[in-house]
Amino acid sequence: MKDIFDLSGINDFSKEIFETLFQNENVKIERIVSSGQITPEGEWYDSPQNEWIVLVQGEAELTFADGEVQKLQKGAFIAISAHRKHRVTYTSTNPKAIWLAVHF
Repeated sequence: MKDIFDLSGINDFSKEIFETLFQNENVKIERIVSSGQITPEGEWYDSPQNEWIVLVQGEAELTFADGEVQKLQKGAFIAISAHRKHRVTYTSTNPKAIWLAVHF
């Protein structure tokens, strides 16, 4: 993949798509494509690494275990510290939400 916005090779948007763009022993960078998917009720992401994300297309919403809600639009970014529990509670379908996530 050479274009973060190119979705032409994806035929099925029924599940979130995770594509690793770069990875070494300290950093993982991935593109995530969401199309209406959310984290199932009662489940939380609890990453052992810090995460920095930017929403490069679409809209999304993150809800944290402490009650904080972050509404994200194109260009918005956020840093999430390791083990800060969070859920994706909304992603747009038109346009699809394209995330760039850096795990470190």
